[in-house]
Amino acid sequence: MKKIIQKVPVPLCGVMLGFAALGNLLQSYGEGIRYVCGAVSAFLLVLVLLKLILFPGMVGEDLKNPITASVAATFPMGLMLLSTYAKPFIGPAAMYIWFFAIGLHIVLIIYFTMQFIVKFQFQKVFASYFVLYVGIVVSSVTAPVFEQLRVGTAAFWFGFSVLLVLLVLVTIRYVRFPEIPEPARPIICIYTAPTSLCVAGYVQSVTPKSREFLLAIFALATVLYVFALIKALGYLKLKFYPSYAAFTFPFVISAIAAKQTMACLANMQHPMPSLKYVVLFETIVATLFMIYTLIRFMQFIFAADK
Repeated sequence: MKKIIQKVPVPLCGVMLGFAALGNLLQSYGEGIRYVCGAVSAFLLVLVLLKLILFPGMVGEDLKNPITASVAATFPMGLMLLSTYAKPFIGPAAMYIWFFAIGLHIVLIIYFTMQFIVKFQFQKVFASYFVLYVGIVVSSVTAPVFEQLRVGTAAFWFGFSVLLVLLVLVTIRYVRFPEIPEPARPIICIYTAPTSLCVAGYVQSVTPKSREFLLAIFALATVLYVFALIKALGYLKLKFYPSYAAFTFPFVISAIAAKQTMACLANMQHPMPSLKYVVLFETIVATLFMIYTLIRFMQFIFAADK
């Protein structure tokens, strides 16, 4: 059993996060589907926690790598989402888990900033930086569940402000240094996540809302989605790497952003019924990516050593 847990990579947290988000995306198709996704996410959480408990030294070493350290933020992001699943069962205690996850995310931001931003190196900048700094906006998406809209609004504006900076910084890095090691190539698919996450966070926590602002960030999110999807389809030809986790949450949150934009515009009396086709397409893509990536991770973790 220890050999199995030892093989659990930190990026599995991204798959955990993706399934927690997928449950919310598919909730309209049935509450049972949501809880199946939540159960898968909880199972992956257990694997990650066992890795933390049994092999803390390995995790500590992993966090010395800027890619892994930034991707580690998917752990508190996943906890934020799973706390909303737990609320009907544990009541107010779920909010304490939510606040703990936010606090942990802030700690990771501080650690990463001191470790990698203070000693800045352009070649070590990757799209995974979006996960760390903009990922806190998951608290904006989940804030209404705990009636903490002030927290959600503050997190949104922080995440959105950093997004504007990182879009420039990360893009310059990929243009100036286009040669990326093969294991890190799928990470570029994360490009579709931060703007879509900001769309979802804006819809959920910010009032009053501007239709023009919403349409502008959704349009940007859509362009980045197309870019990331093209990249992802090409990188499926690569052999398995833990960076496959980039095929999960980014595409799920993009579908959620499209779905919430459609609902929000309808509430504003400016419906865009054509968006339902975009939502359906992105939902199918996200679901297929989630299932495929889960299978590849499970094969990697549970495969017998040769």
